[in-house]
Amino acid sequence: MSVSRLTLAVQEHGLELPDEGRFAVFAPRIGYDLSALPKDRCDVVQPLFPDHTAFARSGFKCVVEEEGDYSAAIVCLPRAKAQARDLIARAVACADLVIVDGQKTEGAESLIKDCRKKADLSGTVSKAHGKLFWFRGGDFADWQAPDVTKIEDGLVTRAGVFSADGIDPASRALVNALPENLGRNVSDLGAGWGYLSVDILKRPTVETLYLIEADHTALDCAKQNVTDERARFFWADVTTWEPRARMDTVVMNPPFHTGRTADPSLGAAFITAASRMLAPTGQLWMVANRHLPYETTLSAQFAKVEEVAGDNRFKILHATRPARARR
Repeated sequence: MSVSRLTLAVQEHGLELPDEGRFAVFAPRIGYDLSALPKDRCDVVQPLFPDHTAFARSGFKCVVEEEGDYSAAIVCLPRAKAQARDLIARAVACADLVIVDGQKTEGAESLIKDCRKKADLSGTVSKAHGKLFWFRGGDFADWQAPDVTKIEDGLVTRAGVFSADGIDPASRALVNALPENLGRNVSDLGAGWGYLSVDILKRPTVETLYLIEADHTALDCAKQNVTDERARFFWADVTTWEPRARMDTVVMNPPFHTGRTADPSLGAAFITAASRMLAPTGQLWMVANRHLPYETTLSAQFAKVEEVAGDNRFKILHATRPARARR
């Protein structure tokens, strides 16, 4: 079994972990090796539902935000630079010792350079196309992201959520293609900070809208953006969530990345979930990047699939008669 950078730092590079106090581990993804840390003294700070659940099942205390002060904090670098800086700033604010770990593709090398301008690094480890470094102190207050970022139309987002800087053009294209009649029960799968839901709720025929989102931070933003009493919010994994009623319509702009790696199987799993939760006469409306091969999954899950709009970047897909209802 390959030794992680964290374990290697402790065993061979002089990283001394505190004997007392708690550890905060920011944003570890499923499979991240925490064996170098005492499990009973760790708070895993993870707002992503599948990863949060996986670490909780492994016996870790899991929270969506840090709680109080810690002896040490480990930051597992995310893709977004603004989010990475925010996590480091939060770690410095709550812990004496800060450890940062990430792949080069996640900006680890540039963050080392930036952190050296603010603090004296105590050590670094290079392994498996990644970097780990640690330090104490420093002023990182200017790296902390605001609680919310205001964008157009009075909507709010936050660093690290999908399309944090503005309305996603693919979602905008989907909104422009949606019909007036979506039925009474509608689900927005992977609702993010709520852009699609705001438009869906302009239709008076919608009685209940279910927003299902795995990112707790994005869902918090959605609760600020979507204030209609018909909205119901669920922090959950779309692929395993079970609705309380059959849906008339599912609307979605599904994710297709794991880290920086494209993974169309995520979108395919969303399609399968949509088919499972729709009523026999239900319909799916979705947008996807032009190159993503979702038509095969759609044809397996629905009797009728058609591209109703699009351009050289996106395609708007409409599917009816879900497979579950035909069995």
